[in-house]
Amino acid sequence: MSADNPAVNHAAAAPLPESFHAGRFASKVVLITGAAQGIGWAVARRIAAEGAELVLVDRSPLVHDIAEGLRAQDVKALSVTADLETFEGALAAVTAAVTEYGRIDVLINNVGGTIWAKPFEHYAPEEIQKEIQRSLFPTLWMCRAAFPEMVKAGSGTIVNVSSVATRGLNRVPYAGAKGGVKAITSALAMEGAAHGIRVVATAPGGTEAPERQVKRGPAPEGEQEKAWYQQIVDQTIDSTLMKRYGTLDEQAGPIVFLASDEASYITGSTLAVAGGDLG
Repeated sequence: MSADNPAVNHAAAAPLPESFHAGRFASKVVLITGAAQGIGWAVARRIAAEGAELVLVDRSPLVHDIAEGLRAQDVKALSVTADLETFEGALAAVTAAVTEYGRIDVLINNVGGTIWAKPFEHYAPEEIQKEIQRSLFPTLWMCRAAFPEMVKAGSGTIVNVSSVATRGLNRVPYAGAKGGVKAITSALAMEGAAHGIRVVATAPGGTEAPERQVKRGPAPEGEQEKAWYQQIVDQTIDSTLMKRYGTLDEQAGPIVFLASDEASYITGSTLAVAGGDLG
């Protein structure tokens, strides 16, 4: 593991929450996208402790440090760098997983995130396209790449990560992308049921996380951009019943539950994980 990257070193060694269930994913092959940081890393850490064999995918090479840290704890973890905004990248990730393990039992699609924060009339057309490319296509392409493997196996679970920001200020393109993730979930669940495949999603609200090693986009510049971003923060908190952001573990827990056999009679649903904000 990279000794010169204390943030990643800390991430790999962080203590597990008390609520994890040892052995829940024993003999399961789980592919997690966006696994280098944030919610994806929290899911990887928890699901590794529950016995899964992992495929960790990210566009950042930091994912290799995460995998190395887990392997040091006797976890089977393959790491893959790929651009999931393209079908070629998604297919490469799935191919690597199947080559290594022979199958994918669970796919957790976690890639996405707001790039800009501003009223819709201030978005340039190319910015709108980039938001959709970032937060819709990685899920769409990964589902397309992995679904045939699950159909051949006659089983599988896909957990997508949408957002309650489908109803929120200053993020219309991102809202459109995450609304698309929710639609993919409900529509693909109808197709998957006949093949023994469940497709579910969570819709996270605002989530506290360490500073990102790889930034989603430019930081707000100038007083106006900072004010627009503050509107997002204020609206996010005001929309929750609990009046706070969630934690990474509070997001990872529901994702891991939905991925598990305990949720075997749940498909086509999107669970809001946002302190009472339903989006």
